[in-house]
Amino acid sequence: MTWGESLLGSQELAAHQSTNIKKTYMLLSASVVAAVVGGYVGSTNETIIRFFSGWMGWIAAMLLLNGLPYVAMAARHNPIAGTIALIADGFVAGLVLAPILFMASVTSPDIVPAAMILTGAIFICITGVVMMSQVRYSAPANLMAGIFVSIIGVVILNMFLNIGFLGMLIAGAIGIFGVVLLVHATSEVLNNPEYNEPVMGSLMLFAGIFNIFYSLLYLLYAFGGDD
Repeated sequence: MTWGESLLGSQELAAHQSTNIKKTYMLLSASVVAAVVGGYVGSTNETIIRFFSGWMGWIAAMLLLNGLPYVAMAARHNPIAGTIALIADGFVAGLVLAPILFMASVTSPDIVPAAMILTGAIFICITGVVMMSQVRYSAPANLMAGIFVSIIGVVILNMFLNIGFLGMLIAGAIGIFGVVLLVHATSEVLNNPEYNEPVMGSLMLFAGIFNIFYSLLYLLYAFGGDD
């Protein structure tokens, strides 16, 4: 059965898959819109910018960005609670980016729109490739965990050393992690015949998009901010 058949719902099983796919991308859309709103609110509020620029803000960001997805997963069988948790996760993700969104917009108004366009293009390309290939791509759990732990370690190191080049390496690693996560999540949502977790699927898709956007935003700012 092709992905197109499952999306159109030509059979009973395909209709079930189509419903889950549609729910997933609707929830993803809600998270992305919430992130855009959060980013705008955060980047235009001096208090929020200052808070997430310091140690306390960084710790709060780590706790919130890791805690809210667990809340969403715990409430995944409750449509209303799960949706609220996903929207909250997206909004907080936007707030966390307030400092770099502010700096990028002040330095060059084109950086943020460019990062959004490139992220959208990557998302569309990955979705198209996964859709046409009809293959389930999966990264080894140990590799994903290793990449994540390495990123966190280098982020903490850079907070002490404040090395610009190290920051770009961190951003690059986050971007690669985001691409791998997005490919894996997209293949699960579109090509797994047993897929029935819209909340988990939308969380994984959003996490991949968020990491890619942050990576592009940081790199565009680092390379083009002085122009």
